[in-house]
Amino acid sequence: MTKPRILIIEDERSLQEVLQYNLEKEGFETSVASDGHEGLRKAQAAPPDVILLDLMLPVIDGLEVCRQLRTDPRTSGTRILMLTARSEEVDEIVGFNMGADDFVTKPFKIKPLIHRIKALLRRTASVEQTADIITIHDIEVDRVNHVAKVAGREMKLTPTEFRLLWTLSRQPGRPFGRNELMDRCRGEDANALERTIDVHVRSLRQKMGEAADHIETVRGVGYRFRTEGGGEGDASGADVELPSA
Repeated sequence: MTKPRILIIEDERSLQEVLQYNLEKEGFETSVASDGHEGLRKAQAAPPDVILLDLMLPVIDGLEVCRQLRTDPRTSGTRILMLTARSEEVDEIVGFNMGADDFVTKPFKIKPLIHRIKALLRRTASVEQTADIITIHDIEVDRVNHVAKVAGREMKLTPTEFRLLWTLSRQPGRPFGRNELMDRCRGEDANALERTIDVHVRSLRQKMGEAADHIETVRGVGYRFRTEGGGEGDASGADVELPSA
């Protein structure tokens, strides 16, 4: 089997070495970068499965690196786990809004970090998809034919609703900020986006019927496609906490 590839973007040499040693011991293939510019170059040249991204980097900081990775088609689907010496909630919210999948505060223990990496890889593996078709749970999204089905029933979605469902289901478990969703769902019907993204999510949920609880509201961030069965209130827009693992 091909080893999962991890790119470590971290400027502290001793931490680079510790991470590289322990990840390779766990069976991962690793590469390292010491600043944001080098990290972007390596990620775009050979997109890894997971990126460990330090928030405080020289040349280009981690938040800007994350933003550029998410806007580049080559790396838009790559899992990003941010590393930071700061622990304020606002940093996590900003990081998630920029497109991070998870957050770990320094100092951290290696074993829990590896568990988080494996959890991110499981999120990716839980989605059966080709380049143009996503099938997850009883939901199928076909980008080429512009068809979305729930339990075999075709939904009549607007172009914005379809792009919204495609974006969320393509990376289940990852929180998307409202501004990021606005950018990704913008198209020929861009005038529709004068309304808030929440209106489009509400309409999409209604058309999804019993499957609506797969689209979950993440407090302070936006929305995500949940990988497990829904909980009470999610389909109506109830807030949930940011993921801890």
